[in-house]
Amino acid sequence: MDWTDTQAIAIALAETYPDVAPLSIRFTDLHQWICALPGFQGAPDRANERVLEAVQMAWLDEI
Repeated sequence: MDWTDTQAIAIALAETYPDVAPLSIRFTDLHQWICALPGFQGAPDRANERVLEAVQMAWLDEI
């Protein structure tokens, strides 16, 4: 997975953190959680607020 794989990241987050409300997560924590996902290979410095917001909204749609 890379930063452009928004839907795959959202699915992985929903499976890894089933009891977490996506909108309650700070972007700094979300960034760390994404980087720690198994199979995630994106460069940590390639994320920005727009990317994190897209992931957060996809995660919200997933649940």
